[in-house]
Amino acid sequence: MKPLKKTFLQFPSDLHKLDDVLSWFEELNHPSIPLKVWLQCQLALAEGFTNAVRHAHKGLASDVLIGIEVTLFPECLEIRIWDSGPPFDLEGRIKILCETPDETAGSGRGIAILHKIADQLSYTRTNDQRNCLLIVKHY
Repeated sequence: MKPLKKTFLQFPSDLHKLDDVLSWFEELNHPSIPLKVWLQCQLALAEGFTNAVRHAHKGLASDVLIGIEVTLFPECLEIRIWDSGPPFDLEGRIKILCETPDETAGSGRGIAILHKIADQLSYTRTNDQRNCLLIVKHY
């Protein structure tokens, strides 16, 4: 399947850069993407970037970059977010969240949100010792 658009950019590991991430993402909007799906993907991107900054890059300098790749296909959108933190068991965390949800928690719901939005969600260690969060949303 040939992509309609594909782009990659790196951002400093800084929560103040979230507006820049979302502005860059907005430039990729395409008429074929339903508004609801687009808004869900914006939220997923924001959660993924925020988690990378707060958790994966905790204690690292802000100049440690987070890579983001967005690929738009005729039927789906793929978002990949690369971080340089330690490996993390996404599937195990999702299982725990599903078994004992804490809906009163002030934070820690990002993974649950990603799990609800994404049609496919994975977090894998790459050969270059980074992690890749893959979010796929079909429409």
